Amino acid sequence: MNWAERAAQHDAQDALAGFRSQFAGHDDPAVPAYLDGNSLGRPPLAAKQRWADFVETEWGGRLIRGWDEGWFAKPLALGDRIAAATLGAAAGQTIVGDSTTVSLYKLVHAALAARPDRSEIVVDRGNFPTDRYIVEGIARDTGRTIRWIDVELGAGVTPDDVAAVIGDQTAVVLLSHVAFRSGFVADVPAITAAVHEAGGLVVWDLCHSVGVLPIELDAWGVDFAAGCSYKYLNGGPGAPAFLYVRAEHHELAQQPIQGWMGVRDSFEMGPVYEPAEGIRRFVSGTPPVNAMIGIEAMLDLVEEAGIGAIREKSVALTEFAIELYDALLAPSGVELTSPRDAAVRGGHVTIDHERFPALIGELWSEGVIPDFRPPAGIRLGLSPLSTSFAEVEHAISRIAAGLAR
Repeated sequence: MNWAERAAQHDAQDALAGFRSQFAGHDDPAVPAYLDGNSLGRPPLAAKQRWADFVETEWGGRLIRGWDEGWFAKPLALGDRIAAATLGAAAGQTIVGDSTTVSLYKLVHAALAARPDRSEIVVDRGNFPTDRYIVEGIARDTGRTIRWIDVELGAGVTPDDVAAVIGDQTAVVLLSHVAFRSGFVADVPAITAAVHEAGGLVVWDLCHSVGVLPIELDAWGVDFAAGCSYKYLNGGPGAPAFLYVRAEHHELAQQPIQGWMGVRDSFEMGPVYEPAEGIRRFVSGTPPVNAMIGIEAMLDLVEEAGIGAIREKSVALTEFAIELYDALLAPSGVELTSPRDAAVRGGHVTIDHERFPALIGELWSEGVIPDFRPPAGIRLGLSPLSTSFAEVEHAISRIAAGLAR
């Protein structure tokens, strides 16, 4: 049996295969392999009708009355839905509205305000650039010191790495649940517990885990978390992020972007800022209501499939990708820079080769679309509800053919 036949067999046995037809472009012959779902997910077909209905009925029909009829509450309502379906979090702790960058900025500041007598922020050098840049700016503006964690290519931050840098001056630790390059899955409960024992707080970036891995924020004792909605939540380019603040932090939480939508009574237009009770105080400006529609369409599918089944297929896809790598790419000197152990591997697989910077353009021109990360990495982003095993086989076979030339 050849690899294409193996892929077809996997697809025939895939319990989630029927979901693929619910995404736009799934049968586009010009794009035979889309493996970039960890950067931008395919659009759910249902989003098209939802946007049309919104323009015709809500925006067009109800006009400004829409704010009283649901839009004002939407950041919290959609936050609760994301929390229930993907975050393992009770209602009243999650909102939707800003970008991931702005959300992380708010959360790091809130954590620092809760630990005013502590001087250090911990972050790893392998974290996504935004996370590192935010910490650098906040440290500069507040006079804090950064404690850096160095991580090897293909790995991620471990509890031992964190234990080595935290202490009585640790205010906040900012880490990613799944490393954006390697796909390494951090031990959230163990790291969170260690930071708490040292007296600090933790902010978790969930961008590469939400919608593809089971998450249990409440059970894990997480303080703060944020994540985007345009990867595995398929909200579309620029769709708003979510942020989570554990209920016990609400009363004293101070967020740095004080806007009119996060106050006790927005329409009182009061003379001073009085923060709202609960998670609403983390809302700042007018929320992007129309940009939340794609997320809602995808959540319908996530809720139907179940996050456990999604994770099961994610593991099967990445295992198949590594099997193909071993057979077709390793002999050409390609390096696997993601964990082999599925227990610590997220939804994408990264491979590195010195010729990939030149090869990626060829792949894209043929509709084989993985992701590229410097200096020489191709990320295979496998979105379980929209990616087939045939796409994985086609992409890796094409990469192997490109290297053979």
